[in-house]
Amino acid sequence: MKTDLTDTTASKINKALVKARRAIGTPAVGMVLTLVIVTDEENAYDALKAANDASREHPSRTLVVIKRVSRGPRDRTKSRLDAEVRVGADAGAGETVVLRLYGEVADHAQSVVLPLLLPDAPVVVWWPVTAPLDPARDPLGALAQRRVTDSYSAEKPIDELRARADNYEPGDTDLAWTRITPWRSMLAAALDQVDCEVISAEVHGEQYNPSVELLAMWLADRLHVHVRRGVSAGPGLNEVRMLTSTGPIRLYRPSGGLALLTLEDQPDRAVALKRRETSELLAEELRRLDPDDTYASALRFGVDRLGGSAGSALPGGTTSGTTSAPASASAGGAASPGGAGSALSSGSASPSAADASGWGTASTAASGASSASASPALPALAAGGDGEGEGERPTPAQMPPVKKAAS
Repeated sequence: MKTDLTDTTASKINKALVKARRAIGTPAVGMVLTLVIVTDEENAYDALKAANDASREHPSRTLVVIKRVSRGPRDRTKSRLDAEVRVGADAGAGETVVLRLYGEVADHAQSVVLPLLLPDAPVVVWWPVTAPLDPARDPLGALAQRRVTDSYSAEKPIDELRARADNYEPGDTDLAWTRITPWRSMLAAALDQVDCEVISAEVHGEQYNPSVELLAMWLADRLHVHVRRGVSAGPGLNEVRMLTSTGPIRLYRPSGGLALLTLEDQPDRAVALKRRETSELLAEELRRLDPDDTYASALRFGVDRLGGSAGSALPGGTTSGTTSAPASASAGGAASPGGAGSALSSGSASPSAADASGWGTASTAASGASSASASPALPALAAGGDGEGEGERPTPAQMPPVKKAAS
């Protein structure tokens, strides 16, 4: 059931919602949260479709905020609010209000949204595209317990990750982080199967894909080992290799469907790592409304602290060259024996591992510049690599201290 309201108010919208629920025979409000979607006209359809699909798992009141740009100076002085109320089959398992704001009212969207929020229910704000620089201090973001952005939709995703790290507040999250949940689960489970020390790691994926960067930062932050970022042809995230004391561990997804997990002295196994739809990602984020400290710690680790890996993409989605561990990691920068998987799953690593590897210590970072010429360079790439591109990113000795999430 759809109801169109032109030049309306929040009070009239609430009355239309009550009237529509009674018309379809469901006067009770059985929704668990309010989802506010801030988007433009171009992306509103896709965002609303994803929200409707996610509402079958999380029945919610969805408020779509679309700020319409006035064509002339005279129109900009006129404020108007148009609304489209959807209840029943047209709104998934909840109810939907599409709000179109014209003129000066577009600068005060929070005053329109506030009367439409469900009482005593959590609020989630989602920016499918063009998120504010500081979501927590945005007028709409300030109403929410959870703020969802998507750095993949940004024009410069890597710069977007840096901005998210600088302005992080508890409750912020990113769909680029949600996309790697199956990868993180699979890697933690793989390390739980073997008793080993992780010496170094390498992550391959598309060049400007923020999910690939986040996975590499997560591995480096949790295991306190040197992680190199390799570039492949995609799509998305293709491969993770970990060099351990018992042999290499490789998780390889060539096409975005099935992946191959390889462990030393164990048969190769196929695992499901499909590329998920936006509705599935959104539904996962709506399952937890508490701050994600693991995401915060990985995000604050910093993109610039990852090791760079040069080389052209080869058929099958891998780059030329595989790196061995740096001297500092080999000397003791790996996770404790038998504890690598638990470090990934629990989001913690032993402090001694960080100190031994030189990661996260202020003294190492401070002395990196003076001892750079004396310290040995990273080993050359194996399997035909030539070590090209080592100067693109800093070595572990030159990296600044780890910024941990606030407790």
